[in-house]
Amino acid sequence: MGQALGIKSCDFQAARNNEEHHTKAISSQRLIVRRGQPFAISMQFRAPVHKFLKKVVLIAQTGEQPSKAKGTQATLPISRPGDPKGWNAEVEKRDAQSWIISVTTPADAVIGQYWLLLQVSGRKQHLLGQFTLLFNPWAREDAVFLENEAEREEYLLNQNGLIYLGTADCIQEESWDFGQFEGDIFDLSLALLSEDKQVEQWGNPVRVACILGALLHAHKEKSVLPIPQTKDAQEEALLNKRRGSVPILRQWLTGQGRPVYSGQAWVLAAVACTVLRCLGIPARVVTTFNSAQGTGGGLLVDEYYNEEGLQNREGQRGRIWIFQTSTECWMTRPALDRGYGGWQILYPRAPNGGRVLEACDLVPVRAVKEGKLELTPAVSDLFAMVNASCVVWKCREEGTPELTNFNTKYVGNNISTKGVGVDRCEDITQNYKYPEGSLQEKEVLERVQKERMKHEKDNGIRPPSLESAEPLYLFLEAPSSLPLGGDAQFSVTLHNLSDQEKNVQLSLGVQAVYYNGILVAELWREKQLLTLTANLVQKITNSLSFSCFERSPPENSFLRLTAMVTHSESSLSCFAQEDIAIWRPRLAIEMPKIAEQYQPLTALVSIHNSLHDPMEDCVISIFGRGLIHRERSYRLHSVWPRKTLRTQFQFTPTQVGLQMLTVEMDCNMFQNLTNYRSVTVVAPELPAYTSSSSVTLPNHPFESTI
Repeated sequence: MGQALGIKSCDFQAARNNEEHHTKAISSQRLIVRRGQPFAISMQFRAPVHKFLKKVVLIAQTGEQPSKAKGTQATLPISRPGDPKGWNAEVEKRDAQSWIISVTTPADAVIGQYWLLLQVSGRKQHLLGQFTLLFNPWAREDAVFLENEAEREEYLLNQNGLIYLGTADCIQEESWDFGQFEGDIFDLSLALLSEDKQVEQWGNPVRVACILGALLHAHKEKSVLPIPQTKDAQEEALLNKRRGSVPILRQWLTGQGRPVYSGQAWVLAAVACTVLRCLGIPARVVTTFNSAQGTGGGLLVDEYYNEEGLQNREGQRGRIWIFQTSTECWMTRPALDRGYGGWQILYPRAPNGGRVLEACDLVPVRAVKEGKLELTPAVSDLFAMVNASCVVWKCREEGTPELTNFNTKYVGNNISTKGVGVDRCEDITQNYKYPEGSLQEKEVLERVQKERMKHEKDNGIRPPSLESAEPLYLFLEAPSSLPLGGDAQFSVTLHNLSDQEKNVQLSLGVQAVYYNGILVAELWREKQLLTLTANLVQKITNSLSFSCFERSPPENSFLRLTAMVTHSESSLSCFAQEDIAIWRPRLAIEMPKIAEQYQPLTALVSIHNSLHDPMEDCVISIFGRGLIHRERSYRLHSVWPRKTLRTQFQFTPTQVGLQMLTVEMDCNMFQNLTNYRSVTVVAPELPAYTSSSSVTLPNHPFESTI
């Protein structure tokens, strides 16, 4: 066949096709296209070929055993129209010895690596080359179609992102490099998907998302390690460096790089987002504050405190996490009732009987809001995550637990994600639950509780009713953050609304706790005996200072301030709690908001030392995709107490578009002090100097201490 046809060359026109298919950032050499959208290839022949036109077909196939019945093989005649919704090929332009052929794939085609072959008159097949097919949010018939171009840019093409951490009252943003268009990440994502041998189902984004979620969770179970007890500052700094998905994926799938530690397990949602975007599924990272976890779908969470107001053990009905991150992805759900398409929550779970590939659910966000427990068991867990109530117990010395009069925080608070096209937090709580106290919320909660009672017996004790309790109330006001090494004021307000004087004991305490609610250490405690006058309000102000802590809070922990008041003549205890973020010095970055491609850009970075001790061994690192060729690090002078260190860096942007510069500083007192700034890089008005893709940085950046 080859001799008769005389094929001289075949050009897949990767650069042109990839640009039209929004995949040029992955490669300009390999053909990577999106389904439901045509791409063009050109062929040169050694002799006139017009007589072969009606005899030639293209064959596209994928998987180890391609099959037309399974949708992993397709035959494309080029002399006549095919199925408008199927595989098609037609000659767009031809002359005596060349063809330009336009190939169109179905909007529901199986994704993955394809081989394209040419066949004449049913004879021997000639391999033309390989291409990769991805999901297509630009194609209306594709299940992952997104109407809004700005959303496609944000949830599919943007490699720079923000992840929200901290507390509900002190949300902190961290820049994140998703890196979904890195060449090896693209290959690693395909390799991860290839663990699933049912290639014929890869056309369904629900299947693909669940497979990826399950496999990433399986890798997580192997790679997430307990936090090492190390006192070496340099080693601890290395363990805590998590700037993006790329090194984590390389660690999981190739065994290179550093493992992920349990104190940073929140980054796993970002890694899943990277892989989904890489294969063409729009995805985003979502953070839920005060999230109920491990309840088994129950709507009650237990917390146990001793008589001094310090949390002393975990309950059996879950735990309240300070924050919890998850991955949402966008797609239709034709197998479900109408209205359950759109954002879906990737919900990995423990494998059942070792069936790893089945260990992930995809839950519509709307199903959580409506409490549709019958949809999938995961809905029950996710509904509890944002709707559970916290029951606080006081444990007496002999171990007997007693209920406290506790007005719990609002669970499922400030559910947040990065805004579209802006470096700003968007609150999407309304996607997950109806407004607190609304009629809709009450109806959904009642229906869910009735549904659960049909399947299991609820023997849990409900929180005590405030109306039936003794009229003694406790309110705690505390700052949302506390400067490391600094101090702040907090106050306790006691309401004795009875007609009798009361003698009470006020117990105050501070503990260090990780984001997932696991206690780390006791830091401070204090007791006060008070006499509360009848029908009066008494306010007590106190100072919270690092100087009074017996030990320093560990890296990545929070302060849990608790207050418990107990009436000496009754068993009633009132309780209040606030989680406080530890505020660390923040790097300041000054740079223009708009820069020109291939023109030097200067960033001024400053750090102010508000502590009483010098910040020594300072090392600043700067990095940014499309701005700096590779990460650069510089050792700087010490920053003396109450002084500010300023230094400037020059670099040359190489990629047009919205880019993000991240600056990180390590020193003897802190690790991973980071900040970021976004800059829009525009193409030069005049023809740009295109011979250089390198970046020039100063050998000795200017620095000054004020």
